[in-house]
Amino acid sequence: MSEKADYGVVIVGAGQGGATAAIQLRQLGYEGSIVLVGKEAEPPYERPPLSKDYLLGEKTFERILLRPEAFWADKAVELMLGAEAVSVDPKAHEVRLQDGRVLGYEHLVWATGGSPRRLDCPGAELAGVHAVRDRADVDRILAELPEVERVAVVGGGYIGLEAAAALTKLGKQVALFEVLPRVLARVAGEEISDFYAAEHKAHGVDLRCGVGVTAIEGEGRVAGVRLTDESSLACQMVIVGIGIVPAVGPLLAAGAAGGNGVDVDPQCRTSLPDVFAIGDCAAHANRFAGGQVMRVESVQNASDQAAVAARTICGIAADYEATPWFWSNQYDLKLQTVGIGAGHDATVLRGDPAGRAFSVIYLRGGKVIALDCVNMVKDYVQGRKLVEAGVSVSAEDLADTGRPLKEWL
Repeated sequence: MSEKADYGVVIVGAGQGGATAAIQLRQLGYEGSIVLVGKEAEPPYERPPLSKDYLLGEKTFERILLRPEAFWADKAVELMLGAEAVSVDPKAHEVRLQDGRVLGYEHLVWATGGSPRRLDCPGAELAGVHAVRDRADVDRILAELPEVERVAVVGGGYIGLEAAAALTKLGKQVALFEVLPRVLARVAGEEISDFYAAEHKAHGVDLRCGVGVTAIEGEGRVAGVRLTDESSLACQMVIVGIGIVPAVGPLLAAGAAGGNGVDVDPQCRTSLPDVFAIGDCAAHANRFAGGQVMRVESVQNASDQAAVAARTICGIAADYEATPWFWSNQYDLKLQTVGIGAGHDATVLRGDPAGRAFSVIYLRGGKVIALDCVNMVKDYVQGRKLVEAGVSVSAEDLADTGRPLKEWL
């Protein structure tokens, strides 16, 4: 018979969302037992620095821990690390782990995020092909880098571009391939895409859009990549940043509604009784995207949904209505985004990209719905209020850098 332990709250996933849910529960006075189940052996840590500060060696692992390790025992949060949940029995209120242990729960919080999407071409399993999703991924990259001269990065989203910037700074020759016509195509407008493409090229990155990888070549280890334009490139490492697959298989198998992630209501409840989902794996109707059901992959989303789930478990009324925000550091550029620009029908360029400090403002029906701000902190802070208020402003007024955005509130 399997070993079983009962808890008040079982949290599956020890990343930003799961850790924040545990912290919030204790801050709200929850006195029941809490266990935080993590697939990795490490206590909860920040993920965004992995492709930036940690890869560059500018932050040690201890500096990216969300809390000192002793914190969790002090707050009576049990860490069950190196453990993977493989099934959920919603009727029995039980989670089964890969090693056979069974965890009973009053409430279950699913905060598993996702696993890196892999290339499906020949050679994708060769040594030297890496993702950037957890500490172990980056440690493997760092261990191999001394023997690497050229790196091929596949994917022109945030992760790919950040990795390219860091590796360039570390003195590596970097080629980046994006199958879409431009980088950041899924998350930003053309002005931002064009600017970042130019910046990477200026830093020596061999950036090619509209080009994919058809095979990774080598015997046992990466020696090069073959491309959709029938060319090839010699390299000793490949980094793949083409998105994630939400880790919700056990919930969907248990009958939870969902598909691309698991569906949640405004309180972050799934369709299963007493089961919540938060963070990258949770699909919700986002008011900043016109009510579109979507997953939002960000620290902000994970943390704010964790707070809503914790409040709901504690019997405190809460709805998820948080303003989405994101950021990306590449070279000496800080990109700050607020709102969701999907579905925009107009853009306004505020400032001059040549000065490497400007903003792009996204409009829908004349209303400000999102901003991308490059080295423009004031625009980001003030523009956030315009997004939250759904303010209508003329393009001419928004483009006038002599007038602060707060003037239009």
